[in-house]
Amino acid sequence: MNHEQLTPILERAEALCRERGVRLTVQRKAVLRLLCLSDRPLSAYELLEQMRDVVRNPAPPTVYRALDFLLEQGLVHKLESLHAYVGCAHPDHAHASQFLICDDCGEVAEVEDASVARSLNAAGKAIGFRTRRPVVELLGTCAQCAAKRD
Repeated sequence: MNHEQLTPILERAEALCRERGVRLTVQRKAVLRLLCLSDRPLSAYELLEQMRDVVRNPAPPTVYRALDFLLEQGLVHKLESLHAYVGCAHPDHAHASQFLICDDCGEVAEVEDASVARSLNAAGKAIGFRTRRPVVELLGTCAQCAAKRD
C-alpha cells in the first residue's frame, strides 16, 4: 500500500475509534501505519524494531497492547500460521476474512467471501462450536510465483 492509500485508511480508523468511544493513540496509530505500509505481514518483534524509528524507547508490551487493541477494533488481522499481523483492507464493517498466503514470496491477499464464512459458521454451529475469531488461511503459491516456476 502506498501513502495515498494509507491516508483514508488511517482517517477511517480514527473515525471508527471515535464512534466507538476508544482512543487511537500515537503508538496504536504508528503500529497500524507500519502494518498498512508493509508489503508483507509483520511479527510483533519486527514491529518493535520498526517502531524504534517512530517512538522513543518502545517496549514489547507497548507493541502487544497496541496489537491487541487493533485486533479488538478490527483494524488488523493476525495470521496464526505466520505469527504475524496485517492491516485490514476494510475495517469499516465486521467480517470473517480469508487469507491466501504464498509460501514462496510471502504475499498475502485478504478476501472476504461471505459464502465461505456462512459455511464454516454452519459447520461450527452443527457441532456446538463457538467461534472466537473466524480466520481462514490458505497456504499455497501466488500467480506470480507459479508463473516463475512454469
